[in-house]
Amino acid sequence: MKVKTLAFERFKIPFLLMKDWQKVFDDKMEYRAEIVVAVLEDSGLQPVMINKQDTSYQFGHFEVHVPADNVIRAIKIIKDDINFD
Repeated sequence: MKVKTLAFERFKIPFLLMKDWQKVFDDKMEYRAEIVVAVLEDSGLQPVMINKQDTSYQFGHFEVHVPADNVIRAIKIIKDDINFD
């Protein structure tokens, strides 16, 4: 499964359409954000992962965003179905 990302070299969703989207998850580990994206997609949502990691020094984080009307549902899915402990 290919995860949708918003790296500068490959826009999957035009940036202007993202203005009503909200962050529902962030983490320093890319694989955790990919798991969240996969679980949300399996639940019928359309999440997008945004890479906010510096490419030179490898610090920063990864964010998962969903449309504003799906925020509560996404947060509930993340809280109930995903555990990284």
